[in-house]
Amino acid sequence: MLRTTTIRTLMRSLYFFLFQFSAQTVFSHSKLVGFSRIHPNQKLKSKLDSSFSLCFGLLSFPLSAEIVRMEGTVFTPSLEGMKHVKAEDGKMLTKPFLDVCKFILPVIDKFGAAMMLVKTDIGGNISRLEAKYLSNPVEFNHLYDMVQAEVQDKTAKGSSSCTNGLLWLTRAMDFIVALFRNLLEHPDWTMSQACTDSYSKTLKQWHGWLASSSFTVAMKLAPDRKKFMDVIAGGGDINTDIEKFCSTFAPFLEENHKFLESVGMDNLKAS
Repeated sequence: MLRTTTIRTLMRSLYFFLFQFSAQTVFSHSKLVGFSRIHPNQKLKSKLDSSFSLCFGLLSFPLSAEIVRMEGTVFTPSLEGMKHVKAEDGKMLTKPFLDVCKFILPVIDKFGAAMMLVKTDIGGNISRLEAKYLSNPVEFNHLYDMVQAEVQDKTAKGSSSCTNGLLWLTRAMDFIVALFRNLLEHPDWTMSQACTDSYSKTLKQWHGWLASSSFTVAMKLAPDRKKFMDVIAGGGDINTDIEKFCSTFAPFLEENHKFLESVGMDNLKAS
C-alpha cells in the first residue's frame, strides 16, 4: 500500500497541474507575464475567484509531519552563496546574485499554495536575467551592465526588459526579507499576519487591483506557522540563520534599488 505521504505527493502533483491550467486561463489575456504585472480586468475577476478558490483549496493540505532533517537550515545554501556575490572591486556579480535568488526558491516552496504566484514571478525574472547573462557572460558579468545597456538603447522600460526583471526580482526579495523579519520579531503573529504586513510594506504600493486581490486570496492559505518553522529548521538554528539572511541579503537589495534609482528605473508600477 502507498504511504500517506506518497499519496499526498501524488495528489499535490495533480492539483498543481490543475492550478497551472486554471492560472493560465486567468492570465491568458495579459501580454505581460508575471504576478507583478497583471492587467486589471473585471472579466478576469470572476475567473480569478472561481479558479483560484478551487485550486488553492485543493492545494491547502497541512504540511507533512514526516520531516526529513537536512544539514543546517533551508537558508544554508543562500548564506553560503552570498559570500560570492561581490567581486573584489565591490561590484555586484550577475551569476552569484542570481544563484542566491535561486537558492531562496526552495524556501518559498515551503509556503505551498500561498506563495505560488510569487514564486512563479521570481522564477520568471531569474530566467530572464540569466538568459541575458548567458548570451554574453563576459559583457554581462556585472549585474548592472545589462541595465546600463538597456538604458543606453532606450529599452529599459519595456515589460520584457532585464531592467524590469531586476526591479521586480528585487522587490519580491524585499518582501521575502520583510516576511522573515516579521517571523523573527513577532513570534505571536500568525503566518497570515506576517505575510500581509510584509506585503503592505513592500509590494503593495507597486501592484494594481488584480495583483493585490490575488495576493489577498493566496494569503488565506498561508501554512501553520509552527509546522512551517519546523520544516525550514532542518538540523540547524533557524532563528540565527533567519537573522543572518535578513541582515546579509537586505544590503544587496538596497544597492539594487539605489542603482535603479540612479538611472530613473526604481519607480515603475505594474500596468
